Amino acid sequence: MRNILIPTDFSENAWNATKYALELFADEECVFHLLNTYTPSIAHSRFMASTVVYGAEDATQRNSRKGLESQVLRIQETFENKKHSFRTISSFSLLVDEIKEQIKEEAIDLVVTGTKGASGLEEVFMGSNTVRIIKAVKDCPVLAIPQNFEFETPSEIAFATDFNRFYTVSELQPLIEMAHTFNAAVRIVHVQYEIKALTELQQFNLSMLRKYLAEVEHYVHTVSELNSVSKTLEVFTDELDIHLLAMLNYQHSYMERMTREPVVKRVAFHTQIPLLVIPELGMSNHSKGKKELSLSN
Repeated sequence: MRNILIPTDFSENAWNATKYALELFADEECVFHLLNTYTPSIAHSRFMASTVVYGAEDATQRNSRKGLESQVLRIQETFENKKHSFRTISSFSLLVDEIKEQIKEEAIDLVVTGTKGASGLEEVFMGSNTVRIIKAVKDCPVLAIPQNFEFETPSEIAFATDFNRFYTVSELQPLIEMAHTFNAAVRIVHVQYEIKALTELQQFNLSMLRKYLAEVEHYVHTVSELNSVSKTLEVFTDELDIHLLAMLNYQHSYMERMTREPVVKRVAFHTQIPLLVIPELGMSNHSKGKKELSLSN
């Protein structure tokens, strides 16, 4: 049973992400946790009488709960799936704080969120809620769905890496599970500023990646950087008809580099495919991953 958390502000963008999640896991038993947070601006004014503040909060809370009820009704009218059940959370809280709390309390397996803006994933790197979620969530993968993206079974998944970091099998589990679930091919893509031979460390990390993906159809692609990492990945995913782009988020990763790219370069990123961001594990989990590795040898 999967636990999927979907933050929603009741926009069509959020509805599109919800639809994607429902279709992605159509054949699996899931509990979808629909979350709406509200923080009335009036409640932040210390000059307002407390009765007015509470009244405003109650009205906002009613709107939040009513919106969630309507969302569940819309889902049930659009999708009939006995494998899916729904839980609604209306919370007077900051979005990122509540997401972190729900992940901990409900053992959430995946957070699915929409990205806003005509250029889809470009918005992920432009300071949206999605970027705050990705940066804050340390123990759960985040799947960002571009606005207006129509669901496609992810039979081609790109995994972007520079091979400079050792990944544990635990960290890569979300990618491996996705590939197994959809019988997808994984295309490991390495972006280089200039094409040159891999170092000994990179060769080792590549060999470990291949070992982890032994039961998954996979390929390795080394490509030259075009203006920026984001632009390069955009061209790569478009040319190979990739349905899902996956990255690990850690210091000096491609994900971090893209959030730090100059705006003039970042604006060129118009990819219209979902982005799966996998957080790096803490030290204790790294040890667990290495133990798993030794046991599998």
